[in-house]
Amino acid sequence: MKVEARIFDLVMGFSFLMAVVYGYWTWADTGYVEPTGTVALALTGGLALIVGTYFRFVARRIEVRPEDNADAEVSDGAGELGFFSPGSYWPIGLAAAAATAGVALAFWHVWLLVIAVVLVLIAVGGLVFEYHTGPSHD
Repeated sequence: MKVEARIFDLVMGFSFLMAVVYGYWTWADTGYVEPTGTVALALTGGLALIVGTYFRFVARRIEVRPEDNADAEVSDGAGELGFFSPGSYWPIGLAAAAATAGVALAFWHVWLLVIAVVLVLIAVGGLVFEYHTGPSHD
Protein backbone atom coordinates (compact mmCIF):
# COMPACT_ATOMS: atom_id res chain seq x y z
CA MET A 1 0.00 0.00 0.00
CA LYS A 2 2.98 2.32 0.41
CA VAL A 3 3.60 2.31 -3.34
CA GLU A 4 0.00 3.30 -4.03
CA ALA A 5 0.19 6.04 -1.38
CA ARG A 6 3.29 7.47 -3.06
CA ILE A 7 1.57 7.47 -6.45
CA PHE A 8 -1.38 9.42 -5.08
CA ASP A 9 1.02 11.79 -3.28
CA LEU A 10 2.63 12.56 -6.62
CA VAL A 11 -0.76 13.15 -8.24
CA MET A 12 -1.74 15.38 -5.33
CA GLY A 13 1.43 17.46 -5.53
CA PHE A 14 1.18 17.79 -9.31
CA SER A 15 -2.48 18.82 -9.16
CA PHE A 16 -1.91 21.47 -6.49
CA LEU A 17 1.14 22.81 -8.34
CA MET A 18 -0.78 22.96 -11.62
CA ALA A 19 -3.68 24.72 -9.88
CA VAL A 20 -1.31 27.47 -8.78
CA VAL A 21 0.37 27.67 -12.21
CA TYR A 22 -2.97 27.67 -14.03
CA GLY A 23 -4.36 30.35 -11.75
CA TYR A 24 -1.30 32.53 -12.29
CA TRP A 25 -1.33 32.07 -16.08
CA THR A 26 -4.99 32.95 -16.40
CA TRP A 27 -4.51 35.98 -14.14
CA ALA A 28 -1.46 37.13 -16.15
CA ASP A 29 -3.29 36.67 -19.45
CA THR A 30 -6.76 38.04 -18.65
CA GLY A 31 -6.39 40.02 -15.44
CA TYR A 32 -8.49 37.62 -13.34
CA VAL A 33 -8.17 34.01 -12.19
CA GLU A 34 -10.35 31.60 -14.16
CA PRO A 35 -12.20 29.77 -11.36
CA THR A 36 -13.40 26.59 -13.06
CA GLY A 37 -10.05 25.09 -14.03
CA THR A 38 -8.34 26.28 -10.86
CA VAL A 39 -11.02 24.76 -8.63
CA ALA A 40 -11.07 21.53 -10.67
CA LEU A 41 -7.31 21.10 -10.28
CA ALA A 42 -7.45 21.94 -6.57
CA LEU A 43 -10.28 19.43 -6.01
CA THR A 44 -8.33 16.79 -7.94
CA GLY A 45 -5.42 17.36 -5.58
CA GLY A 46 -7.74 17.16 -2.58
CA LEU A 47 -9.25 13.88 -3.74
CA ALA A 48 -5.79 12.43 -4.37
CA LEU A 49 -4.84 13.54 -0.84
CA ILE A 50 -7.83 11.68 0.60
CA VAL A 51 -7.03 8.45 -1.25
CA GLY A 52 -3.30 8.67 -0.47
CA THR A 53 -4.04 9.23 3.21
CA TYR A 54 -6.35 6.21 3.25
CA PHE A 55 -3.67 4.02 1.63
CA ARG A 56 -1.09 5.22 4.16
CA PHE A 57 -3.55 4.50 6.99
CA VAL A 58 -4.20 0.96 5.71
CA ALA A 59 -0.49 0.30 5.05
CA ARG A 60 0.27 0.75 8.75
CA ARG A 61 -2.30 -1.85 9.74
CA ILE A 62 -1.51 -4.70 7.35
CA GLU A 63 1.57 -6.82 7.00
CA VAL A 64 4.21 -5.83 4.47
CA ARG A 65 3.29 -7.01 0.99
CA PRO A 66 5.84 -8.20 -1.58
CA GLU A 67 5.07 -5.07 -3.62
CA ASP A 68 6.28 -2.90 -0.73
CA ASN A 69 9.54 -4.83 -0.21
CA ALA A 70 12.40 -3.73 -2.47
CA ASP A 71 14.20 -7.08 -1.97
CA ALA A 72 11.17 -9.28 -2.71
CA GLU A 73 11.25 -12.08 -5.26
CA VAL A 74 8.45 -12.98 -7.65
CA SER A 75 7.82 -16.18 -5.68
CA ASP A 76 7.05 -14.13 -2.55
CA GLY A 77 3.74 -13.14 -4.12
CA ALA A 78 2.73 -16.73 -4.90
CA GLY A 79 -0.28 -18.34 -3.29
CA GLU A 80 -4.00 -17.83 -3.07
CA LEU A 81 -5.10 -14.25 -3.68
CA GLY A 82 -8.75 -14.61 -2.73
CA PHE A 83 -12.07 -15.80 -4.11
CA PHE A 84 -13.13 -14.64 -7.54
CA SER A 85 -16.48 -15.48 -9.03
CA PRO A 86 -16.13 -17.92 -11.93
CA GLY A 87 -18.96 -16.28 -13.82
CA SER A 88 -21.95 -14.16 -13.02
CA TYR A 89 -24.69 -12.49 -15.03
CA TRP A 90 -25.49 -9.90 -12.35
CA PRO A 91 -22.95 -7.33 -13.64
CA ILE A 92 -24.74 -7.33 -17.01
CA GLY A 93 -28.05 -6.63 -15.31
CA LEU A 94 -26.45 -3.94 -13.18
CA ALA A 95 -24.96 -2.27 -16.26
CA ALA A 96 -28.33 -2.36 -18.04
CA ALA A 97 -30.10 -0.89 -15.00
CA ALA A 98 -27.46 1.84 -14.67
CA ALA A 99 -27.80 2.64 -18.38
CA THR A 100 -31.56 2.88 -17.95
CA ALA A 101 -31.03 5.26 -15.03
CA GLY A 102 -28.69 7.35 -17.17
CA VAL A 103 -31.24 7.60 -19.97
CA ALA A 104 -33.94 8.48 -17.44
CA LEU A 105 -31.78 11.26 -16.01
CA ALA A 106 -30.80 12.54 -19.45
CA PHE A 107 -34.41 12.92 -20.56
CA TRP A 108 -35.72 13.57 -17.03
CA HIS A 109 -38.39 10.85 -17.05
CA VAL A 110 -39.08 10.46 -13.34
CA TRP A 111 -41.23 7.36 -13.84
CA LEU A 112 -38.36 5.63 -15.69
CA LEU A 113 -35.89 6.80 -13.06
CA VAL A 114 -37.96 5.17 -10.30
CA ILE A 115 -38.05 1.91 -12.25
CA ALA A 116 -34.30 2.14 -12.94
CA VAL A 117 -33.47 2.74 -9.27
CA VAL A 118 -35.50 -0.33 -8.30
CA LEU A 119 -33.69 -2.36 -10.97
CA VAL A 120 -30.31 -1.10 -9.76
CA LEU A 121 -31.14 -2.08 -6.17
CA ILE A 122 -32.28 -5.54 -7.27
CA ALA A 123 -29.12 -6.05 -9.35
CA VAL A 124 -26.84 -4.84 -6.56
CA GLY A 125 -28.61 -7.12 -4.09
CA GLY A 126 -28.27 -10.06 -6.47
CA LEU A 127 -24.58 -9.34 -7.00
CA VAL A 128 -23.80 -8.91 -3.31
CA PHE A 129 -25.80 -11.92 -2.11
CA GLU A 130 -25.00 -14.21 -5.04
CA TYR A 131 -23.19 -16.74 -2.86
CA HIS A 132 -25.47 -16.37 0.19
CA THR A 133 -28.59 -18.06 -1.11
CA GLY A 134 -29.10 -20.48 1.74
CA PRO A 135 -28.10 -24.03 2.55
CA SER A 136 -26.70 -26.12 -0.25
CA HIS A 137 -28.66 -29.21 -1.33
CA ASP A 138 -25.76 -31.31 -2.58
